[in-house]
Amino acid sequence: MRRKLSAGAWLKRILLRFVLVLAVFWGGGIALFSILPVPFSAVMIERQLSAWFTGDFSYVAHSDWVSADEISPWMGLAAIAAEDQKFPEHWGFDVSAIEKALAHNERNENRVRGASTLSQQTAKNLFLWDGRSWVRKGLEAGLTLGIETVWSKKRILTVYLNIAEFGEGIFGVEAASQRYFNKPASKLSMSEAALLAAVLPNPIRFKANAPSGYVRSRQAWIMRQMRQLGGEGFMQRNKLM
Repeated sequence: MRRKLSAGAWLKRILLRFVLVLAVFWGGGIALFSILPVPFSAVMIERQLSAWFTGDFSYVAHSDWVSADEISPWMGLAAIAAEDQKFPEHWGFDVSAIEKALAHNERNENRVRGASTLSQQTAKNLFLWDGRSWVRKGLEAGLTLGIETVWSKKRILTVYLNIAEFGEGIFGVEAASQRYFNKPASKLSMSEAALLAAVLPNPIRFKANAPSGYVRSRQAWIMRQMRQLGGEGFMQRNKLM
C-alpha cells in the first residue's frame, strides 16, 4: 500500500523535480549555444512580456545574430575595456573587483557598485531575469561556471555582444549599429564602439543616439582604456577575434 506523502514532502519533491528540469534545460542551452546562434535571451523575453502586460504593443525586442567575424574588433575591445578588463584571465569571476565592490557598498549603501564580469552578465542575460537577489546571484554563479567550462572566451564575448541591451528594444551589436550608425557591426569604428559600450551600464537611461555629457566622458575614458590595453593587438593575443 502506497504511503501518502505529507504536504512538506510533496512540496520538496515538486521543487526537486523543478530544479532538475531547470538544470537539464540550462545545461542543454549551454551545450547548444556553444555552436548555434542564440535566437533570443531571457532578458529579451522579460522586456517583451513586460511591455505587453503594460499595454505597450508597439515595443519589439529586436536582435540580429552575427558571428564573431561580423563584429568589429573595436566593439569587443570596447566592451572589455568598459566592463571587464581581466576578461581573458579570469575563470568567470573577478575576485578583486568583488572584494572592492563589497567594501564600497558597505560604506555607500545608497550607491551600490556591481562587479559582474562579462561571463556573469552573459549567463544572467541569456538564462535569468533582471533584478537583485541572492537566489538569482547563486544561479548566475553556477551558470557562469558552466559557460566558462564549455565555451571559449571568444564565444562568451560573441554571445554577450549579440544579446546585450543597447537601448529600448535594441538587443545585440548588429541591431544597435544599424539603428544608431546605419552600418553593419563589422564596420564600427573605435569611437562608435566606445560610445555603444558607454551606455551598457544602463541602456535605458543612457542614450547612444543622444549622449549626455556623462556618456561622452565615459566614451573618452573607454577609448583611453582601449589604447592602454593595446588596441587590436590585445584581441589577437588573447584569441578573441
